[in-house]
Amino acid sequence: MAAQKISAKPKLAVWKFSSCDGCQLSLLGCEDELLAVADRVEFAYFLEATRAQIKGPYDISLVEGSITTAEEEERIHKIRRQSKVLITIGACATAGGIQALKNFADVDEFIRTVYAHPEFIKTLQKSTAIADHVKVDMELRGCPIDKKQLLEVLGAYLIGRKPNLPDQSQCMECKLAGTVCVMVAKGQACLGPVTHAGCGNLCPSFDRGCYGCFGPKELPNTSALAARLGELGLDDKQRRDLFRTFNTAAAPFMKESLNYD
Repeated sequence: MAAQKISAKPKLAVWKFSSCDGCQLSLLGCEDELLAVADRVEFAYFLEATRAQIKGPYDISLVEGSITTAEEEERIHKIRRQSKVLITIGACATAGGIQALKNFADVDEFIRTVYAHPEFIKTLQKSTAIADHVKVDMELRGCPIDKKQLLEVLGAYLIGRKPNLPDQSQCMECKLAGTVCVMVAKGQACLGPVTHAGCGNLCPSFDRGCYGCFGPKELPNTSALAARLGELGLDDKQRRDLFRTFNTAAAPFMKESLNYD
């Protein structure tokens, strides 16, 4: 995506769709850095932080959450029309989120089982990423996103340069941190070889395999990894479920998981 120089006091809007709010909280968790950002932008809409609701158009829209209802499907188009730059934040917005597990199930049966009055529940049959509905200028992955990456993106837009974000696999972060590979050394299941970097080597540094929070990296060899996981003793269900977590609807993970249904 080409860098864009935006206005001196740009309007920033933060929107929520179907999600847990964790990625918005990552922005609030920036604390001192957020104060510096707040001095450079006008928070036009951000219900987690302010009751102010300033009408668009907006220079930057940050969108959290997936599309799971007809109302959301309509609303994202309105937001896109009002936004000069639209950035999706988090696994829900970029890949449908954990709620996309319903994409593999009979949603109507679940509704009848869970709710006393299923006739009151209005939902789409699938949970989908924002990019499945409108043009997205940039995606920030993660469950939740990394706040340093978010600050990097906002800072880059404020001065009109391209954001500098990692584009390698999680394995590279392990190597750079000097973390011993948990799959090679201990035979633990790990999605690191096919997962986009960005978490800061979180799980492997605590002696746990990567869960794929940041979604598939570019051109992931999921079939080779799945074969190796089989050699480590994982059965078909375990391999399927490993690919069906935070980014279950991301195409490479979804395609691989279907091999084990």
